[in-house]
Amino acid sequence: MRNLLAALLLSFSALLAAGPANAQGQTASQPGAAEAEKYINSIRTLKARFVQSNPNGSVVQGTLYVRRPGRMRFEYDPPSQLKIVADGSQVTMWDIANKDFGQWPIGWTAASFLVKEPLSLSGDLQVEKSERSDGMLHLTLSQAKKPQEGKVIVRLGENPMVLRGWTIIDNRGNHVNVSLQDVQAGMQLADQLFKFDGPDASIIRRGGN
Repeated sequence: MRNLLAALLLSFSALLAAGPANAQGQTASQPGAAEAEKYINSIRTLKARFVQSNPNGSVVQGTLYVRRPGRMRFEYDPPSQLKIVADGSQVTMWDIANKDFGQWPIGWTAASFLVKEPLSLSGDLQVEKSERSDGMLHLTLSQAKKPQEGKVIVRLGENPMVLRGWTIIDNRGNHVNVSLQDVQAGMQLADQLFKFDGPDASIIRRGGN
């Protein structure tokens, strides 16, 4: 499980830790990129069911909560005890069953594009490729200075635009795919959703004993 979490949380770290934009025109050069940037920046809150496919072939499901800026929660369905919460400054991951606990700056997480305020798809973070098919827009994002360090393919439905998921590809070619269903936006989400609400880290590392 630790390797899968690392793929989800850290494989795209260099891209999403990118600094302020220092180049112009990247967004405008790719069809649909400006519309996608505007749509993501318009999101204040979002809730969706997700299905996550991992590099080892396993599939897990759960509920995603987003409140921009900076807040996000992945709540995995039982029997998994995995939870991932971003509180605006850092991400905490814990899984009592697997004795896993970790914390990272939010800029190191693969889904940070969802909560970055504002999201800018130009400069250091660039749209490498844009594709449209069957009413879907696929944007491949990479770090302008280090494109070899990973990519994320963001998938959006069009007319109206809605986030449908993303695929993380790390520098070894491993894929983590997240598909969203029942996407809702604009609802009230409680502050508590975006706070670490697990036991002490030492208890988690002992497996809850």
